[in-house]
Amino acid sequence: MYKLGKALCKIGGVDNITLQPAAGAHGEYTGIKIIKKYLKTEGFDKNEIIVPDSAHGTNPASSAMAGFRVVEIPSNEKGCVDLDALNEAVNEKTAGLMLTNPNTLGIFEENIKEISEIIHDAKGLLYYDGANLNALMGFVKPGNMGFDLVHFNLHKTFSTPHGGGGPGSGPVGVKEFLKEYLPHPIVEYDGKKYYLKHDLKNSIGKIKGFYGNFGVIVKAYAYVLTMGNSLKKVSEIAVLNANYIAQKLKDIYEFPYSELRKHEIVLSCEKIKKDTGVTALDISKRILDYGMHAPTIYFPLIVKEALMIEPTETESKEELDKFIDIMRKIHRECYENPEIVKSAPHNTEIKRLNTVKATKEPVLSYKMLRR
Repeated sequence: MYKLGKALCKIGGVDNITLQPAAGAHGEYTGIKIIKKYLKTEGFDKNEIIVPDSAHGTNPASSAMAGFRVVEIPSNEKGCVDLDALNEAVNEKTAGLMLTNPNTLGIFEENIKEISEIIHDAKGLLYYDGANLNALMGFVKPGNMGFDLVHFNLHKTFSTPHGGGGPGSGPVGVKEFLKEYLPHPIVEYDGKKYYLKHDLKNSIGKIKGFYGNFGVIVKAYAYVLTMGNSLKKVSEIAVLNANYIAQKLKDIYEFPYSELRKHEIVLSCEKIKKDTGVTALDISKRILDYGMHAPTIYFPLIVKEALMIEPTETESKEELDKFIDIMRKIHRECYENPEIVKSAPHNTEIKRLNTVKATKEPVLSYKMLRR
């Protein structure tokens, strides 16, 4: 744990770390609690956290759970933080800003230095949502961009499967001035032996029993040791894969904002819906018929009829071409035979679900399902 922590600190550009958080959102909550206690200890009366309108939904949720008022600011025409809106939102009550970079559109926040200065001038802290760190490894460190706290999704960037209900791991790294606020215990090394340090002066206390999701942590450590300096290559391939898909689909799907993306692309099916009545949900279900898992839909919320596609570094060109071919076939179907898309999936064991009923009356056991 100590060695993985040191590696993550180097990757993220931070000084100290806790591996207790059991998920990305858990890491967010931990970071926000650290911000809250730090500001209180320093004598600041601040109760507002700023989040962009493109942020992950867990950002405002984590802030609200920690007792902050959430202030949402709009994106500009490039899909990035609107600096005028940020300046207008910042005041003496601003505790900090939660930001993902690249953001959820897959676009790098080119004004990150200005953003950092605005928040720090207001005596607030800058929090890095590490969900998209796989786009930057080896190229830039969040700590060098001005972030005071950084969370890492070990269950995504560092090999363990992402989604499916877990388990996850969301370590939080901090700059030196926040070390004493980390959850206790943290793992230390005195040159001869490793030990647990419990006596952190301003610790927010434990946020999970034991040391976190140890199985995920071990897998991530093995991945870091295996990859070594090739972690930079991981980001190169992730970015290349996303932009390859974008270039192959840009003639038939809409790409709001910048065409050039980092690790993921978000395309819009709004025109298809207007022309044919086929929605992003329909398209995602039709993808299942072709034997491939559907991407995230309807997120970020600022893109209408959104499909978020993130191939990561693991997919081969053959697999990417297969996906591209499926997306082009479905686009043709939307205009030539829209009903086959609207009624999808057809080839799966379970056919079209009543989405509203599935949400309100979830079947949580396969035994119930088989009855």
